[in-house]
Amino acid sequence: MALSELVRSHDPALYAAISGNRTSDWSTPVAHESASLLANDGAICHPDNLVIPSVERPLQFATETFQKTPRIKMLKGTTTLAFKFQHGVIVATDARATAGSWIASSTVKKVIEINKYLLGTMAGGAADCQYWENLLAQQCRLYELRNGHRISVAAASKLLSNIVYQYKGYGLSMGTMICGWDGKGPGLYYVDDDGVRLTHSLFSVGSGSPYAYGVLDAGYRWDLSVQQALELASRAIFYAVYRDSASGGHLNMYHMKEDGWEKICWTDVMQVHAQLIKKDLTTAIGPPSP
Repeated sequence: MALSELVRSHDPALYAAISGNRTSDWSTPVAHESASLLANDGAICHPDNLVIPSVERPLQFATETFQKTPRIKMLKGTTTLAFKFQHGVIVATDARATAGSWIASSTVKKVIEINKYLLGTMAGGAADCQYWENLLAQQCRLYELRNGHRISVAAASKLLSNIVYQYKGYGLSMGTMICGWDGKGPGLYYVDDDGVRLTHSLFSVGSGSPYAYGVLDAGYRWDLSVQQALELASRAIFYAVYRDSASGGHLNMYHMKEDGWEKICWTDVMQVHAQLIKKDLTTAIGPPSP
């Protein structure tokens, strides 16, 4: 049965309104919304045809309503980390995407390759992070074409900060790190949705970051070897994944060097667990291996 026939059988008044009978009551919001959705046998109407609230002052009504209504509560979780050391920058993330208690995916790529010498991480809303960091990649390329040299890590992070600051208070959800290598060596910056921009030798962002910080603070040194740095990042992500239910899936790790980034691994966290137990880098976490 066509949707229009179903509407006619259950609600003749609404069907008459959709069919063009103007004697029906169009004053209620329900009638407006239903007519918009059900026109053309359920096809989605063009945005230009959407109706405005049936009140005397629609703009004032919308403003007052959205000010009184709480914003959408973003139920999210992740673990991302990055730190500078003598051989560059190590970037590591998990790969789980959650919507509240529901695990939406375990294979999310949370490291965004801006260019060969710049990487960005995702924490917060996946759509916001992906969109704005992809826009940053475009702007960095335009800068390079205009000026004949690569943009610095500091300038790239400042550019992202300036962009998102214009949308402060609009509901963006971002906690990203911009990592790279330029003429001054390795660079690491944190940028969030309020336009806050910080630089430090070590950052961890996400719901699992307190657990990751516990490992990083205990083992981080500037003079780490490459192997020690990779093992530290692996262990920090593993501890966070084990303790934080919103983190998990895979370990995604990169090493930013003078000649650009190198992807180190994309490994299931259970394999990371087995590797750490074998190397005796953990202490009695979870059930003993058989």
